[in-house]
Amino acid sequence: MSDVVIQTTNLSKELASSLLRRKVRILSGLNLSVQKGETFGLIGPNGAGKTTSIKLMLGLMRPTEGKAVVLGMPSGDKRALARLGYLPENPYFYSHLTGREFLDFAGQLFGIESKQRRERAKELIEIVGLTEAADMQMRKYSKGMLQRLGIAQSLINTPELVFWDEPMSGLDPIGRRDVRQILLELKEKGTTIFFNSHLLPDVNEVCDRVGVMCKGRMVVQEQVKNISGGGSYKDLEDFFLEVIGKAESGGSANFEEAVS
Repeated sequence: MSDVVIQTTNLSKELASSLLRRKVRILSGLNLSVQKGETFGLIGPNGAGKTTSIKLMLGLMRPTEGKAVVLGMPSGDKRALARLGYLPENPYFYSHLTGREFLDFAGQLFGIESKQRRERAKELIEIVGLTEAADMQMRKYSKGMLQRLGIAQSLINTPELVFWDEPMSGLDPIGRRDVRQILLELKEKGTTIFFNSHLLPDVNEVCDRVGVMCKGRMVVQEQVKNISGGGSYKDLEDFFLEVIGKAESGGSANFEEAVS
């Protein structure tokens, strides 16, 4: 059985621009392979193509060219979707529901039996630190509380693969610390994690490997230990800024030349 959990080949996406009256390529030739149990962080400036990449892997968008295979199946395959968790960049919640009710609803979508749903919801509520707010309507939740709940719903089915789009968004330092701990615990259980973030200290602490995107292209992929051997996120920050600077100026797109 293959240990490759995510595989993209020449994955590309074009969108029609009504303003420019032409097609604009927002993702070009993404070739990526993520191994079972790996934590992969996608980083890059706004508009680099990070969210588009995730949506294509999940089958939420159709590629213009290329393909994505997730858990051995084509992107969007229902069998694969049943085995993964997803936190979108801007999740939508039914604000009249309580946090506990929302998690129960999410569990029903996966066909989880009633007793197991209740037990799993209780466990996740404690993990994300929402015990006191579990029976409060979500319209009363802060952005950080909603983000915590979004993380909980992405784990309701005990997924073997999670996609998180900006999981630290809206969280205070305590919330970021809690999410980092959740990520580390998932890693220990062998869960494969794919997420994007602008917060390089968090990426540096939890990721095995990173990919840097710029202008719809993957510029570099590298092991974090090779970038930040001393454990300082400043090394990753310097690496990121140098690679992006060269990419935006039309420089080399390969690792050896980009960091020379």
